[in-house]
Amino acid sequence: MSFRPINTITKPTSVIEGAGVSLDRVFGFTEPEKHDPFLLLDDFRNDDPERYKAGFPWHPHRGIETITYVLEGSVEHKDSLGNTGLLRGGDVQWMTAGSGIMHQEMPKGNQKGQMHGFQLWSNLPSDQKMVNPRYQDIKSSDIPLLEDNDGTKIRVITGTYKGITGPVDGIASEPEYLDIYVPPNTKKVLQIDTYKSTFAYIFNGKALFKYSSNPVGIKIEKELDGREINVRDLSGDKTLIYFDKGEYVELQTFDFGVRFLLISGKAIKGPIAWHGPIVMNSRDELMQALKDLKTGNFIK
Repeated sequence: MSFRPINTITKPTSVIEGAGVSLDRVFGFTEPEKHDPFLLLDDFRNDDPERYKAGFPWHPHRGIETITYVLEGSVEHKDSLGNTGLLRGGDVQWMTAGSGIMHQEMPKGNQKGQMHGFQLWSNLPSDQKMVNPRYQDIKSSDIPLLEDNDGTKIRVITGTYKGITGPVDGIASEPEYLDIYVPPNTKKVLQIDTYKSTFAYIFNGKALFKYSSNPVGIKIEKELDGREINVRDLSGDKTLIYFDKGEYVELQTFDFGVRFLLISGKAIKGPIAWHGPIVMNSRDELMQALKDLKTGNFIK
């Protein structure tokens, strides 16, 4: 068995985006080669509507794909292709911006005012930067749920896990996007593609991810395989774990379960010229995109 060692463990940075939305930036705008093919991950969660209701009014994208996953509340979407949609809890939208699209995303809380979701940006290879834009809305009921005998639950959003294939398809980076819950007092080994770039983002609970070199958490004493473990060795809520190469990820829960995203994708390894929501391969391409935006020629 080839277990993936942990490369880094980090925490998000609080930022303001859109028209004044408070969110946590898990990664993005720095070291794009580290997370290749992924560019950015935002965790938007809040129980104060004043901190998110202004939303993300009309804005452009070119050269990337955006993946929006809603857990609580809803997000209303409109774009320049004439598409409209409403993402509710458990729904996913995968948008390929390609040659250029304008859209807006307006969040609304649930009955308690709570809003929670994620947006992931994935890069496009050079030969697909200018493909026609497209959009996939996936309802929660269409996302398969795999339940193991130990109580583990895995939603397969895209890619294939244990023979179960998610409904989102045709994505350039061939990603595997899993939403995983592991119950308390459970040891879990998860198999993933050996060579794909892989990270876990914990958004509820705590777990010991093995081969950690920079643990975070709260101290208590446990015993695992004959050795003492402290909860300070457990990775908890709002923690990004980026893995090195390997075939398996191993974790152990204790008195509480853990829920996290496990996302992997095929590295693109191309040059990146990036300005805001536009990601191209060269400065010339980037300047052309900005010129197109200024002159009204952005939508092809």
